[in-house]
Amino acid sequence: MSHLPVIVGMGGINPAGRTSGHQAFRRTVLDALPADQQRQTLEGLAALMRLAAHSDNGWHDSAGQPIDDPAQRLRDQVLKHTLIRRNEDPRFLAPGMPANRRADLALAEPLRVTLRRRQLPEQLPDGWQVREIDAREVEVTIPAGTFDVLLPDAQEPKVRAAAQLPSGFDPASLYRSVHHPRGLSMAVFGASDCLGASGLSWETLRQQLNPDHIAVYAGNSIGQLDDEGWGGLLKSLVSGQRATSKQMPLGYGQMPADFLNAYVLGSVGGTGAALGACASFLYNLRLGIDDIRAGRRRVVMVGTADAPITPEIIEGFRAMGALADDASLKALDALELLTDADYQRACRPFARNCGFTMAEASQFVLLMDDSLALELGADILGAVPEVFVNADGYKRSISAPGIGNYITLGKAAAFVKDMLGDTALKQRTFLHAHGTSTPKNRTTESHVFDEIARANGIEQWPVVAIKAFIGHSQGSAAGDQLASALGSFAHGLLPGIPTLDAVADDVYADRLRFFTTPQAFSADAAFINAKGFGGNNATGVVLSPEITERLLTKRHGSAAIDAWKARRKSVRANAAAYLAQADHGHYAPRYQFGEAVLEGPELEIHSDRIKIPGYEHAVSLATDNPFGTLDEETP
Repeated sequence: MSHLPVIVGMGGINPAGRTSGHQAFRRTVLDALPADQQRQTLEGLAALMRLAAHSDNGWHDSAGQPIDDPAQRLRDQVLKHTLIRRNEDPRFLAPGMPANRRADLALAEPLRVTLRRRQLPEQLPDGWQVREIDAREVEVTIPAGTFDVLLPDAQEPKVRAAAQLPSGFDPASLYRSVHHPRGLSMAVFGASDCLGASGLSWETLRQQLNPDHIAVYAGNSIGQLDDEGWGGLLKSLVSGQRATSKQMPLGYGQMPADFLNAYVLGSVGGTGAALGACASFLYNLRLGIDDIRAGRRRVVMVGTADAPITPEIIEGFRAMGALADDASLKALDALELLTDADYQRACRPFARNCGFTMAEASQFVLLMDDSLALELGADILGAVPEVFVNADGYKRSISAPGIGNYITLGKAAAFVKDMLGDTALKQRTFLHAHGTSTPKNRTTESHVFDEIARANGIEQWPVVAIKAFIGHSQGSAAGDQLASALGSFAHGLLPGIPTLDAVADDVYADRLRFFTTPQAFSADAAFINAKGFGGNNATGVVLSPEITERLLTKRHGSAAIDAWKARRKSVRANAAAYLAQADHGHYAPRYQFGEAVLEGPELEIHSDRIKIPGYEHAVSLATDNPFGTLDEETP
């Protein structure tokens, strides 16, 4: 019997807030929540944003003054500085994005300037004359004529809408980070949040397992392209900056997995990252699912961390015509000027739209095989039995949608029908659309949904498109969707699409149900859909906690489920304690730099096992050989 991969922890951060405790999900359905949950959500976000802090003496504001009702007092500030909004990065504010402009200077007569010796070009331009002044400075005479220069400039941003992490939240400030790219700081926070919210002790869990039964699959779609990663490296020569020893290694796309192994989990098990554009999270999730189903691993941390809100990346996507730039937003609504409210409505899935909104996010889930989860009393948030991946085949344009998504969603629907039945598929499932808010996506993805619905006799398939709230975080997008789906299971609500004034005329919606406000819905399963550049299509199936429990009862029996629930009480208590601290703004990311470092001489090596200091169990070297054995030849 195949092992069922269940979710026993989730954590991360996106423009709606923290993933653990469903904080980010609650932000997207805030007005539909009971008053106490609204208050808890707003207080937690205010603490996350450093607008308020909590101590034994109660709440106080950022100036240290007591504050009686932070949820009410800070509500407007929290709402305006979460989700999609006007880009708050100083580089996108006045006077504009820092840049250089190439120019030809024409000198009517020689120019004499003083420079520091180390600022002289290694290769002097023709005609330059240099006279030493002292050990540090030289005088340079530039002859009359023309020569090329780069003049400092500031360019007005053409795209000002962005979905940044909540204002005031800086993951790098929470641990001993040293020149870490933003995406890696987000990964450390996200994975730590996932572990804390699971209620499980990682050190205890690690000692119970063969070290090789743990794996980490995490990455992103682009790599680290900010100044601390490859972004700074690639422009170092032309910008006159020096490359650092950290930029090259920290820029790799698999570095989130490497960071978790080296500094968060201390894992020596399986590792890797699958990069698949916007489907990257689902690609990594599939690796974890396959490992657990096959019995190769028992615990897998899966996730992505993307921080692509940089001038260069945004300009690259704008040049493709993929982003909702200011000019297009003005044209869309016939506006002369864009207000803050207009930027908050920039992303409009399945409506008249003009492009997606760049976002940043880090999302992680902790997977476990069902037997181990029951044994440990883990709190099971749902199950992810399968992810389907298909390419588009021949294409005219590498960035254009193709046919692969029909196959992935078709397989996922058939899988759910076989597992849960025809009625469950038709009446108790919903779609988490990729929903980028581009004109091409609204047509092609809706046609996929409508056709698969028709083929399966579905009449009104609910569609959720959370990029309307949190934008497009590239490789982490499906992680945002999965976290939101788990929130829907927990709260019985589907987020609406608040920017959907009307469904666009070219959207195929005969069998789809779109809505603008949160809707009550009892779901058995959700489909997590992704359509990435290059033909990277994926659809994941996630089962509700209730359906997962029914499956576990069928697989393991009622007695095992009763024993699991008894053990689960202490795990839930641990998770509740963590969430209470997090809601008050108290975080302690797990970051163990330079601790328990091992090299070869410390290992105890045998032909059938390797014993690692600090690990209770040895790594077994026994392997599965499905190819048979040749008889040894006699001399």
